Amino acid sequence: MTLDEFDAACAALPAATMVVQWGGAHVHKVGGKMFAIANLSAGCSFKVSDIAYEAMTEGGMAKPAPYLARAKWVAFDDLADLDGEEVAGWLANAHALVAARLTRAVKRELGLG
Repeated sequence: MTLDEFDAACAALPAATMVVQWGGAHVHKVGGKMFAIANLSAGCSFKVSDIAYEAMTEGGMAKPAPYLARAKWVAFDDLADLDGEEVAGWLANAHALVAARLTRAVKRELGLG
């Protein structure tokens, strides 16, 4: 997967936005809350469920994301090693997890139900 494909998968999600911050990191948000981060030099990180976090980190598929592991984020070192379809599914799940925690007013404003 390329950085452009990662960005496109995030942009395809409802009400998703992207900002570039922290030295060039592509930070993807919904309702102002982060759900995924990607950077050519640092791979990518995104939010996962508690069960997925345990399975992915203990199984060696991913590592805990620096600074965000406490919030159940996982990290991958190289985007090029990842399957685009699989990552798109993970990103949709990350988006849904973060969107679910938004207030009703924000969800309504963003058209998220």
